Amino acid sequence: MAKPQQHSNSKAKTKYNKNNKFSNKLKPISKSSKKIKKTKPKQQQLPPPPPGSPPPALLTTASQQLDFFIQQYQSSNGFQLSSLELESFSEACIVKLSDSVPQDVSNLSEHMKSSFGSSWKEALCKKQIPGKSSVPGSPALLTISLSALRSLEILRSLKPFTKECHAAKLFAKHLKIEDQVSCLTNHVNVACGTPSRIKKLIDMEALGLSRLSVIVLDMYTDVKGFTLFNIPQIRDEFWELYTTHFHQRILDGTLRICLYGPIDANKFKAKKGKTDANE
Repeated sequence: MAKPQQHSNSKAKTKYNKNNKFSNKLKPISKSSKKIKKTKPKQQQLPPPPPGSPPPALLTTASQQLDFFIQQYQSSNGFQLSSLELESFSEACIVKLSDSVPQDVSNLSEHMKSSFGSSWKEALCKKQIPGKSSVPGSPALLTISLSALRSLEILRSLKPFTKECHAAKLFAKHLKIEDQVSCLTNHVNVACGTPSRIKKLIDMEALGLSRLSVIVLDMYTDVKGFTLFNIPQIRDEFWELYTTHFHQRILDGTLRICLYGPIDANKFKAKKGKTDANE
């Protein structure tokens, strides 16, 4: 009698291997189904200047820097100052820095000594003396940068001033605003930060301006070409801070601006000429 034929199972056969693991006789995995490692895109670098272009030049005179500042003020806010309003600005609004000392971050403390004159130790170094009147949370020097990391770089350069009286860190990254408010209940000579957090602390009446004498605007350009004045959000936050709390004091002569770092005069002249042609 013929044995009945065994029907083959449509499912894949399973066999038991020596390692006590079951393995299915499945089709081999194609190479295309393997996970492809994603490579991070390379960070774009700024293109080199075109051949024959003039080398960058600094806006060194107070007059040049004042013109630059006013131009940024007008273009960012979308209005044109009248001749009467322009007369309110003077070169005395701008801190004149020494041409013999480079304007890099390591030399900032030397430049600030010169800008404060013979009273620099009293204004920038000394801590509150018990029994004497003092205004807590009101620095004499305030630096404004485009980022928290840049603010920290500037703070390191100002260490000669902050040995006795610690500087205030006025930026949001990794810092709670409650801790900053607590810090500003003490005597402060130097503060460094970003526009948004500085304005918030002023509005909360934690950061005082009664002793403020000089504002340093960091003109540093990062690897992507960004500055305090060309990142839209940060630029808008700065000008809101300026118009709300600094503008009138600049015009009154009780506060001065220091534009610290290289400003390309060639680009500034090109923009200025274009603006004048449209008027």
